[in-house]
Amino acid sequence: MSLTDETAQDPRPADPAPSPPAPGDGGDAARMPRWLPRAMVLALTLVACFQLGSWAFHQLIGLLINVLIAFFLALAVEPAVSRMASHGIRRGLATFLVFFAVLIACVGFVVLLGSMLAGQIIEIVEEFPQYLDDVINWINLSFRTELSRVAVQDSLLHSDWLQRYVQNSARGVLDISTTVLGGLFRLLTIFLFSFYFAADGPRLRRTVCSVLPPAKQAEVLRAWEIAVDKTGGYIYSRGLMALVSGFAHYILLEILGITYAPVLAVWVGLVSQFLPTIGTYLAGALPMLIAFTVNPWYALWVLGFVVIYQQFENYVLQPKLTARTVDIHPAVAFGSVVAGTALLGAVGALIAIPAVATLQAFLGAYVKRYDVTDDPRVHGHRRRGSGRALARMRRTLRRVGARVDGRRAGGGA
Repeated sequence: MSLTDETAQDPRPADPAPSPPAPGDGGDAARMPRWLPRAMVLALTLVACFQLGSWAFHQLIGLLINVLIAFFLALAVEPAVSRMASHGIRRGLATFLVFFAVLIACVGFVVLLGSMLAGQIIEIVEEFPQYLDDVINWINLSFRTELSRVAVQDSLLHSDWLQRYVQNSARGVLDISTTVLGGLFRLLTIFLFSFYFAADGPRLRRTVCSVLPPAKQAEVLRAWEIAVDKTGGYIYSRGLMALVSGFAHYILLEILGITYAPVLAVWVGLVSQFLPTIGTYLAGALPMLIAFTVNPWYALWVLGFVVIYQQFENYVLQPKLTARTVDIHPAVAFGSVVAGTALLGAVGALIAIPAVATLQAFLGAYVKRYDVTDDPRVHGHRRRGSGRALARMRRTLRRVGARVDGRRAGGGA
């Protein structure tokens, strides 16, 4: 019997051919999920928002830094404004009087410093021919040359590098003018924001607290009070140390007979205190330069006095004045200044110490402290017998090691 006959005699029905899938039933596995388009749109929207926010942040970072400076300046003048307001003076008028006094002091200092520098520049220009004659005479005597001041001046006036320097300086005047105008606009912005922060301080605190629950309101007000105390204390202590530093350097400059001693003393006092750690050496550079024009030995005297006074200030004066205002370790202060400079430049160096002091005081209330045991090691002393115990431990370890090595050697043999 053939295979065809067996198939024809098989009573079982043949399998039906597969029917084509219906339009709504087949291909579910190959079709895109319904949530995927919405997820893609959401992801693209989030990326676009992030890019837009990053662009806006980079465009507004200058304004944000100005607002931060204004906020700390408002915290610094808050004690004076509050004290005047408690005596019946309107808060806006009190804020205006405080800022007006600060502005008068700053303008007076800049005018005095500018007049001093202008006087020194005029004096140098007037005596420049004499300086040039002295230098030319020394060169002629030392190297047996026959130079003259007229020939040197003619060669300088007709040199190519001088003409290029004058052209570059002419172009640089416009850049300097733009920088000065930008700096004045920035100062005006800072003063306006700080005036509003100080004058409307109570209203600003009420606005912030109105969006917080009562428990959080107490914490915010406490942090605000600590920030005011620490920032105001920092300005007070630095101002007092600036007064002491300026008076000490004024006495030295008067003894040496340096001109413009009061202005130089004010310069040293302010710069040395409001640029921590390195401000003393930067501030001493200008008196050293002025003293060098009088007598080179006077510059060495000024340098020695600056170094000695810095040590006296660090170890005697500063701990007593800042013990109750900005009580932070000198290493922490130096690290905060370095970090602030890296983040915000000169602005960060100015606000780093009060910001760290505020943070330290605020977190100190939530850190649980315990009594320290009366152990000599706490005071840096080693306990008696600790060296002997360490030696015994070393001898025991050596014996154990020798036994282990002996057993290994015996087993190997």
